[in-house]
Amino acid sequence: MPRDLVIGLDSGTSVVKAVAFTLDGRDIATAAVKNQVAFRPGAVAEQDIAGTWTSAARTLRALAERVPDLAQRTAALAVTGQGDGTWLLDRSGAPVAPAWLWLDGRSGEIVRAWRGDETGPAVYRITGTGLNPSLQSGQIAWHLRNRPDLLERAATALHCKDWLYHRMTGERATDPAEGIFTYGDFRTGRYDDAILELLGITSAKRLLPEIVDGTRHHAPLVAAAAAETGLRAGTPIVLGSVDVLCTALGAGLYDPGRDVGVTILGSTGMHMRLCPTAAVPLGDQVGYTMPFMVPGHAAAIQSNMAATLNIDWFVAMASDLVEASGAGRPDPAPLLATLERRAAEAAPGALLYHPFICATGERGPFVEPLARAQFLGLSSKTSAFELMRAVYEGLAFAARDCYDALGGAPAEIRLSGGAARSALCRRILASVLGRPIRTIERAETGAAGAAMMATVSLGHFKDLAEACEHWVRPTFGAIEEPDDALRAIYQSLYPSYRAGYRSMTGVWRGLERARHLSEAFGPSACHPGVGADGFAIPAQQEDIVA
Repeated sequence: MPRDLVIGLDSGTSVVKAVAFTLDGRDIATAAVKNQVAFRPGAVAEQDIAGTWTSAARTLRALAERVPDLAQRTAALAVTGQGDGTWLLDRSGAPVAPAWLWLDGRSGEIVRAWRGDETGPAVYRITGTGLNPSLQSGQIAWHLRNRPDLLERAATALHCKDWLYHRMTGERATDPAEGIFTYGDFRTGRYDDAILELLGITSAKRLLPEIVDGTRHHAPLVAAAAAETGLRAGTPIVLGSVDVLCTALGAGLYDPGRDVGVTILGSTGMHMRLCPTAAVPLGDQVGYTMPFMVPGHAAAIQSNMAATLNIDWFVAMASDLVEASGAGRPDPAPLLATLERRAAEAAPGALLYHPFICATGERGPFVEPLARAQFLGLSSKTSAFELMRAVYEGLAFAARDCYDALGGAPAEIRLSGGAARSALCRRILASVLGRPIRTIERAETGAAGAAMMATVSLGHFKDLAEACEHWVRPTFGAIEEPDDALRAIYQSLYPSYRAGYRSMTGVWRGLERARHLSEAFGPSACHPGVGADGFAIPAQQEDIVA
């Protein structure tokens, strides 16, 4: 039987997805299983490590139910997943403690101190990545100060995709992007001991895994993992890059000779452009510099902490009001469609919204763990639909803010993520950025990017440029041009958007002090009901979601 398929496995924060592709990039089938997140007071966001593997194995078995002879037809499997965070394993490969996720904010004060002295700038000059609470480095420092016993038991500090790769192959490794933007020099592509010294975590050097390039390296699926997943023992397993870069690859960021950027509006917002490594635009301790899968290139990235989480929050609030009226809990999908339709009819620029809804603050294009969302300009005439429109406009202003930190928006923006499905979002984003927005007509660009790496690793394509011609270009959708009238409104409003949050630090700190005094202070607004694409998963939905 021909080995004519490649699987992309993408382990998101709350959903694990597996997609079967032909070697030339056609989607065959998709399966997904929910993955649980534990949010607790104190900015805690954790995930059960063993449970994430269980979810991944279930997802692959579910995919096999949709694809005849999947095990025999699979030429390779590539894995990607949520970035940042800390997944500690002992010498036997067993989890030491629950994984800390990128949403965890416990290292916030440590990071604030680093950024306030010479540590932050010195680290940024090497990594090109601004220190923020999502990074493993700050989380390791927290453990050294508060739970050194856990680090003493640990043998390796991995990330989500690395853990799944370990379970499938027995290897302890990470990809160049995640290893380097946390602990290395993006110019050399290697770990740099100076980072550990600057951060005072040199004792953690022993925890750092080997860095491997998935376009050149793969390992066989071990028998135990084959039994759990239903795949064939010995199947080549590829460690893909972090999900952000895999999504960027699948969405067309690599397009030699074209000035393009990629925006991902999922749970978080990612805005990026590809640069020669020697020409990466460095700013003021903000953003990420990630070595790209193509030698000599790096992705310059600004990431605002919450994108469609803001929409989820607004829809949940509206659902609460409907339910409180005695009408029952509405189905979120048609409710969102109604709210969006009415928001499209509302006056543009009626008020401002800063989309800092995540309870662990903001990381791009500024870092402030205490940042919180806010509406400005409310009056007795403000309608609910103007509020909804302002949320969409706030996401677009945040995108422009991020692109400005990268030197300005590229000539064309390619859009991926849950919000890419929204015509209103696309229209507002094009008008705020003043750039055409091209949608990508592929739902799972992250899984596709990982799978593309596998096709190169197998030698099916000579390089990623050739793979992109087959996998990416056919998925290009229509272009949304900026609306001139909206462009003028948003151009005049953007300076107020920036001014509206830049003086808020003292207010946010005052609110935090009040929250500590309040017995009612509850869990994070970023909750386990949020799907990987940024839209809410109803609590009653089955574990297998696609």
